[in-house]
Amino acid sequence: MYERIRSYLSEQLDIPAEELSRDTTFESLHLDSLDMVEMVMDMEEELGIDLGMDGDMQLETIGDLADYIEEKLEQ
Repeated sequence: MYERIRSYLSEQLDIPAEELSRDTTFESLHLDSLDMVEMVMDMEEELGIDLGMDGDMQLETIGDLADYIEEKLEQ
């Protein structure tokens, strides 16, 4: 999942994938809450699932989001 997210962000933000790691924060990428919602919606559509994310989620890094999605996929 991490690789999918990294690839998505690389394409959307025009940043080389090699510059992104599991520890890269969304803040360092200058993503605001609207950007995050759009990304999550794209992931939901691609994966065909509802991630059930709400405004209280504290996902700060690419790794946090990857882990969250993987947990949802296992349910």
